[in-house]
Amino acid sequence: MADAPGWFEAEAKHTDDVIGTDTLGEAFAASATRHPDLDAQRYKGGVYDRALTDAIVPAAPDDGYRAISYERMHELVQSLAAGFRAVGVRADDRVGIFASTRMEWALADYALLSAGAVVTTVYTDSSPEQVRYLLSDPGASALVVGTEDQLQRVLSVEDELDLSTIVVLDEYDTDRDDIVTLADVYDRGEAAFDASTYRSWLDARTAEDLATIVYTSGTTGKPKGVRITHGNVRANINQVRRRLGPRPDRDPETPVIDSGTNTIAFLPLAHIFERTCGHFCMFTSGATVGYAENPDTLAEDFRTLEPDFAASVPRVYERILANARRQASASAAKERIFEWATDVAKRYARTDAPGPSLRAQHALADRLVYSTVREGLGGNIKFLVSGGGSLSAALSATFLGMGIDIVEGYGLTETSPVVTINVVEDLRPGTLGYPVTELETRLDTGVVDGMEFPEADGPVGELLVAGPNVADGYWKDPGATGRAFIERDGKRWFRTGDIIERTDDDFLVYHDRLKQLLVLSTGKNVAPQPIEDLFSTDDRIEQVMVVGDGRKFVGALVVPNVAEIARLAEKHGVDLPEDPEEWCDDERVRAWIQEAIDAGNERLERIERIKAFELVTREWTVDNDLLTPSMKKKRNNIHEEFRPKVETLYE
Repeated sequence: MADAPGWFEAEAKHTDDVIGTDTLGEAFAASATRHPDLDAQRYKGGVYDRALTDAIVPAAPDDGYRAISYERMHELVQSLAAGFRAVGVRADDRVGIFASTRMEWALADYALLSAGAVVTTVYTDSSPEQVRYLLSDPGASALVVGTEDQLQRVLSVEDELDLSTIVVLDEYDTDRDDIVTLADVYDRGEAAFDASTYRSWLDARTAEDLATIVYTSGTTGKPKGVRITHGNVRANINQVRRRLGPRPDRDPETPVIDSGTNTIAFLPLAHIFERTCGHFCMFTSGATVGYAENPDTLAEDFRTLEPDFAASVPRVYERILANARRQASASAAKERIFEWATDVAKRYARTDAPGPSLRAQHALADRLVYSTVREGLGGNIKFLVSGGGSLSAALSATFLGMGIDIVEGYGLTETSPVVTINVVEDLRPGTLGYPVTELETRLDTGVVDGMEFPEADGPVGELLVAGPNVADGYWKDPGATGRAFIERDGKRWFRTGDIIERTDDDFLVYHDRLKQLLVLSTGKNVAPQPIEDLFSTDDRIEQVMVVGDGRKFVGALVVPNVAEIARLAEKHGVDLPEDPEEWCDDERVRAWIQEAIDAGNERLERIERIKAFELVTREWTVDNDLLTPSMKKKRNNIHEEFRPKVETLYE
């Protein structure tokens, strides 16, 4: 390993009012005391029939936003904590939250943590059977649920649960004593609140206490509940703060996350990525969190909230670029300009010292294209963070060249989650960034589980991590815990299961999941993720999954971009069948996709090239169980769903 860079040494030594060892409830209370008059939350009207009435939280105008200050948010959290205690929640009780990302999710989370409970989360799109598992496995005794639709999913499996109380975030009329609204909880808490009693709840929690059980997305098998303590998350807040927050050694012009930072939240709070990065880190820092609350209006919400910062998964950034390209396709001239501008952006981002010609092209492209893309994100973005999956280097470079910095990071639920983050002053498209402070990393190189790693410029192996943000194991699953943690040199390391390359200056590069590595019948190993990443910016391909385990060559299942294929057909005067399903066998459609495949293959090693593909027109989504709630491919499910297509590839 190389010597640590100077900025890392400064980062490791840095401390401020945000960095600490207190519990999550205490950290929020301290932040609210430091920033009483700053806006804490911005929430939208016309989306939910909120139970919190005007007397508690002023109603927002339809399709508009209202804000509450840190002082008011703190009062709400205190009253709700007392209210949860009043309806029977006790210290260490597991309480589920089953709701979309919204302002009440954050209020309930902090209130429950402050009351001493352990929050366990349920994915928004969970089926009744998944709801049953995600509540019964942790033994949840109470539940906070968002809408009536979500409540009905719970009630359909109620007999298999042991819930003493259900709290509904929306208005809900019922004669049952065990179902109350969040307003009821607030009213009881406001009447019962006692400052010294509340303080005793906070004082009773320690860093070693369990804060939350977060279930993995479950790309294979049932989700596992990760036991995450207050100390795990608090350590990760400190690590992120040191990397992305203000420091004396930083240029004052460097964009940072701090008090007053204006953010937009739309990823699921049921996952640790949004919960730590877009929730705990933000409120501990004194930032303002605006909730999109409706994925269908995300573009409009960006323009309304005008955020400085947002965190998302690669799939969202792919769609942002795809939407910009689609808007530019109104005419052939505009389409050519857009393609030229994106090429300029990539060249500009990859050049340390652009010459006069490239600078002039970049300035022109900025006026014609880049400024419009930035305005579509609200016009104020300082930087974006990407996590929860592999971001293609080409996509990252495109945004960077457009003047939109994407800071890629890497982490897992078991690490609370952040392991690495790129450095804002030195972005490296195609890398995961540099490990955060207080975290040790090492590579198990050579052969692991009987599998050889692919060749790369630097050492490659399974990444192992150890540090204060690493959870100690899985809820009620000692077998999985034993497989995931190993002893090396007297230290307990978490096996990430990810194939990682370390550069000569200790930045990390993602290759693939260890279990997803394709072993061809020739004995060669191929990592599918980098191949798939190549096509993430291709306008003709919506989704792609490469296959080939145990086969002679790499093949692919491709979901074509229906809108782009239809546009190409109109452009070339081609009459396609009305049913897109029939396009799979249309020679012209296959020829257009083949052109895209050929272009990608030129950038791949011979063994990695896609030799054959089959088209499928049904998009892979969370609803059809082909993506996880965090937008990762469920490869086994996709393979089984389209097994006949896979077999056709190798006939």
